[in-house]
Order: sequence, then C-alpha cells, then structure tokens
Amino acid sequence: MSKLRLVTSALPYANGDIHLGHMVEHIQTDIYVRFNRLMGRPCVYLCADDTHGTAVMMSAERHGIPPETYIDRVRHQHMADFSLFNISYDAYYSTHSPENQRISADIYRSARADGAIITRDIDQYFCEQSGLFLADRYIKGHCPSCNAPDQYGDTCEVCYATYAATDLKNPVSVFSGKAPVIRTSTHYFFTVSKYTSVIQQWLTTNPVVDAVKNKLQEWFDAGLNDWDISRDAPYFGFPIPDTINKYFYVWLDAPVGYIAATDYWATSQGLSYQDVWNNADIHHFIGKDIMYFHTLFWPAMLSVAGLQQPKRIHVHGFLTVNGEKMSKSRGTFILARDYAAHLDTDSLRYYYAAKLSPSLDDMDFSVSDFVNRVNADVLGKFVNIVSRMGAIITKKCEGRLSTIDADGDALLHRIRQESTAIQHDYDNTAFHRAMRRIMACAEWTNQYIDAKAPWGMAPDAAQTVATVALNAASIISIYLMPVMPRITAAIHTLLNTKPTQWSDCHHPLINHPIQPYTHILKRLTVDEVNRGLFSSNP
Repeated sequence: MSKLRLVTSALPYANGDIHLGHMVEHIQTDIYVRFNRLMGRPCVYLCADDTHGTAVMMSAERHGIPPETYIDRVRHQHMADFSLFNISYDAYYSTHSPENQRISADIYRSARADGAIITRDIDQYFCEQSGLFLADRYIKGHCPSCNAPDQYGDTCEVCYATYAATDLKNPVSVFSGKAPVIRTSTHYFFTVSKYTSVIQQWLTTNPVVDAVKNKLQEWFDAGLNDWDISRDAPYFGFPIPDTINKYFYVWLDAPVGYIAATDYWATSQGLSYQDVWNNADIHHFIGKDIMYFHTLFWPAMLSVAGLQQPKRIHVHGFLTVNGEKMSKSRGTFILARDYAAHLDTDSLRYYYAAKLSPSLDDMDFSVSDFVNRVNADVLGKFVNIVSRMGAIITKKCEGRLSTIDADGDALLHRIRQESTAIQHDYDNTAFHRAMRRIMACAEWTNQYIDAKAPWGMAPDAAQTVATVALNAASIISIYLMPVMPRITAAIHTLLNTKPTQWSDCHHPLINHPIQPYTHILKRLTVDEVNRGLFSSNP
C-alpha cells in the first residue's frame, strides 16, 4: 500500500468570515486530496480554526460572550461555508483544544531543555485607549524597508520584509487608530538561528519551489532573528508553563494545531499522532504571506519535538478581484457563502483550477474571464457533449448505448493516452496544465461529433457515434472528478456509472443503459454574476 499522505490547509483565523481568498487554498488542497484518493492512495485531509489572540478576545467581548463560545460559533460557520464548496476534510478541529495545549507545552519544554528559549526585556507597543499590549498584527504603519503604507507590525505584504513592530514608521493601533506608547516587558524567545543547519538540511529534500528557496536564502543571508513567542496578559491563549501572566503567541500554537488535529484524528483510528505524523508524507498548503512561519520556525519546532518535517509545502499567491486587492470599501470583498447563494460552486472550483500552478503568482478573479471560461469550457466543451449525445440516446435509441467502432476506438485511445500527463500535472499541483489537457480531450470529442453529424444519421449509426462520445465524456468526467465533484457526480448518474478510482477510465460502457439527460449547469452572463456578487456590497 502507498504511504499515507497527511495534507493540511492553513488554519483560518476564528475572527472573520470565509471569503473567496480563503477558497483559493482550500479548493487547491481539496483538488489535490481528491486526486490522491482517486488514485487509490491513502490520504487524510486535516484542518482547524486558528483561535487565539487579542482580536478574538476583543470580538468575544464586543459580542458579550466568552471567547470559547465565540470561537465555537465561528468554527461551525466556517465548516458550513466550506461544505458549500464540497471541501472534503477528514477532520476540522480547533487550536483551542486539550491536545494542542499539551503538545505546545511539550514542544516548548523540549526547546527550553535544548537551550533554545531565552528571555529578554523588550520595548513593546501599548494601546492606552484599549489597555492592551499590541501584538504585531494589531499595529499598522509604513514598512521600514519599502515604505509601503498600511502594513502590519511583523511582515510587509508588499516586499515581504520581516521586522520588529517598533521599526514600523508612523505606527497606529488597529483598535483605537491612535499612536501607541512604548512600555517595557520581559518576553520569551525561540532562537531560530540555533537550527539554521537543521532547516538548511531539510531544504535539500526540495520541500519548496525554487522561488521560495530563493526567498529563504535572502533570510539566511540577513541572519535569522530570535522569535518572540510570548504575549502579556490579558490574552486569549495557552499559558506558558512555569510563568506568570505570559501566554504563547498565537503563531506558536497555530502550526502545532496541525499536530493536534492529527492527534484528534489518530485517536479515532486507534493510533497515536506520533505514529501517523512520523510515517506519513506531510503536505502543507499555505499562502505566500505565511512562508516565514512555515519554512523557518515550523521545521525548527518539529526538529525540537522529534517529529519529521514536511515532505512538501505548497505555496500560492494572493487573490485579486477584477484586478484589485479584495477590499470591503471597494466592494470587492466577496464572502464564500454569498457566492454560493447565487452561483454554482463547482464553477468556481474549475475556474481556480484553470489558473492554479505551483508558482507564487497572484491570481485574479475577473468576472468577464470567469463567465467566458465557465461557458466555453465547462458548458461548451464538456457538458455540451453529454446534453447533445444523451438526447440522441434517449430519444432515438431507447436509452441504451451500443458498441464502439474503429473511429471511436481511435478517439478514446487518444483521450486515454493523456492520462499519465494529467496525473503528473495533478501530482505537481500544475492544475492549470491539467485543465488544458482535459479540455483538449473535450475539444477532440466535439470535433468527432461535428464531423460525424449523428443528428442526420440513421438510428443505429447515430447510436454508435453517441456511444463513443458518451464514453469520451465518461473518461473526461473521471479526469475532472477532483475539480468538479457535483457536476461529475451528476454526469455519472446520467451514465449509470459509479467510478471510484482513476483506472475506471479504462472500462468502456458498451450495451449500457443510461438515464434521461437532466439540467446540470446553466449559462452565465456578466450582468448576472455582477448582481450576485456585488449588489449587496457597499
């Protein structure tokens, strides 16, 4: 049996709704997971809500409920939103769990025993209006490296520089909008530089693409900074062992949430998380804004914990909408559930797949491009085969396929020959290439139909052509199962088939009954999409 693949998406923060930007990553991960399952490889997909920090604490206070109640409510909403897009988690957990507290404390103690924890008095921003020490994500200002405005206090989203919050220019508290003051506090640090050789050795196993490696080399050349892993009370999070009023910084226990979710799932299988984690190929899917945490801190923490490091970290770019950064004020901030209320979710899955590659390039959701691609590819090239040929079989051939002739064999052989290349593209997250190959198969099928013109043939001859075309559609549908689970399931219902593995594309449908065609997907218009996505936005 193949080695288990343990696959994760980055953990959504429990202080906001799921939007189309989140869906890039979770759709990307889900396509990869569904493909591996279709190949018969054991694959577990785990995720969780990232629940700790000042923002969650403040939101719970505004709602007049305990943080535990607030994050539970948000988690269930997140799960409902993801289910609209058929994201197939094996478990969706929470970082505020007994497993995570125990494992985070164990890793901290191991790091302390290894001499990797130090303390240092630091100057820290304090918001006098809210009475809170400000974590890096709750201070904004101009980047000290490139002077980009509106950047957070730890990482610039424009030039990707990392820095201390006190280096920000013109800082303001996100809670009050006022300039914070500086107060001194003792903080705990993880000395990442102690594990430079460990991280570099891990990088020799090629867990990231060259663009990420190049960025890592810049960070190595600049020297790795000690990582501040503590926050002062009041703070919603886990207390640091053997301290008073000190809590783990959310980014310490957030990635440990991957292990905690593994522990939660492993227990249900009668296993330990160590057995699962250390005997699996681990694949993390993340956005490029959190590369620093996942490619420096995380492999170092895993080394301290005696756990194996990821086999692969798949990094994607940001999502823009009609060429602009997602923004509530500009009306380009689209919630996942608002999209699902108006539009087919498989269509978005296909649109993302057609653009997703292993690169870090940003991806644009353009309404006109979305409409054109769904209408031309999903409807015009793929569903069109089933609707036209299904009608012939139902109306002229008593709902039954016949046999495949020599011309049909040639077409189906050509389509099956694409299988290996498509598999390779899926394996390497080159989904954009896989979609091009699959739609080429659909184009060949439509060319075959048009050349044969079965609508003008005698019933027996028309039945043969339709049989060939629907066999082609069956193979194409299997190729597309990881991307469009709803639409392909509808087509398999029509064809009276239940494929469960990739190799089913080699099983022809001959003398086989099918169901009457029913509507699968409607044609889109730009006006309709604009109304559905933007009419309720400010």
